[in-house]
Amino acid sequence: MTGKTGKGEMHGNGRTGNSRRRHEGGAAAAARQLQRKGARMTGAEPLVEVRDVTVRFGGIVALDGISFDIRPGELLGLIGPNGAGKTTLFNCLSRLYTPSSGDIRVETRSILGLPPHRMAALGLGRTFQNVALFDGLSVRDNVRIGTHSVSRSDPLSDALRGPWVRRRTAVADRKVDEILAWLELGAVADILAGDLPFGTRKRVEMARALASGPKLLMLDEPAAGLNRAEVDELALLLRRVRAESGVSVLLVEHNMGLVMGVSDRIVVLNFGRKIAEGIPSAIRDDPRVVEAYLGEAA
Repeated sequence: MTGKTGKGEMHGNGRTGNSRRRHEGGAAAAARQLQRKGARMTGAEPLVEVRDVTVRFGGIVALDGISFDIRPGELLGLIGPNGAGKTTLFNCLSRLYTPSSGDIRVETRSILGLPPHRMAALGLGRTFQNVALFDGLSVRDNVRIGTHSVSRSDPLSDALRGPWVRRRTAVADRKVDEILAWLELGAVADILAGDLPFGTRKRVEMARALASGPKLLMLDEPAAGLNRAEVDELALLLRRVRAESGVSVLLVEHNMGLVMGVSDRIVVLNFGRKIAEGIPSAIRDDPRVVEAYLGEAA
């Protein structure tokens, strides 16, 4: 994702035609790999099960009996008009909201009795619609924070800096460096997050989520505020992340071109209800989806 840093053009010299061709070739290879995985994904036990989830805010029904699965290694798009209930469902998965009824299971275990801070340890990582970074910290330190949820620590050991603490820190630092290189953030690793352009900040937030080693990466409108070139780069990045890491992805997004281009399946919400679920080509032609977005006359 392009944009200017405080020190000049981030991608000006670092991104060449050869680099773009390499990404495109990687995307093609990723597509072939995903096709080979398709049969396994279809028959696999769900990673996440959403079962009859209903959320009420007073007299308002924000979600009404929503059910679907997310399979291992799958990129699932979640779409719908404004007010459809997408963010509410996302917040239920993050345990920021508790459903009025229904259940959400991760690897067959219900998460509804667990606090939000346990979600990372279960393998759920997320980004936010409004970028939530520590602007006064460097990119490297923001990403390093993501490793804390999967590291063992206690105040005494950290204070004494024993051998195992130094080893743990070295392992975390190597992981951070790998993720920074993977998401092409090495050039801005030591720049304050608050000094970066919006598109790059979104990529930093994704890097931090990946640093926790998630099984499911939940992305809340990652294309919001990006220009066309940045959205194209995001699509390549999502394909590469999923193909090379095997992580499942739940993508909440308004950019239909992005969702249709990268999703294996799509779930469509409207007024808190699920109105469609299927592969992108079927969703694109579904009259219920067309009506929800364009009105009955369409």
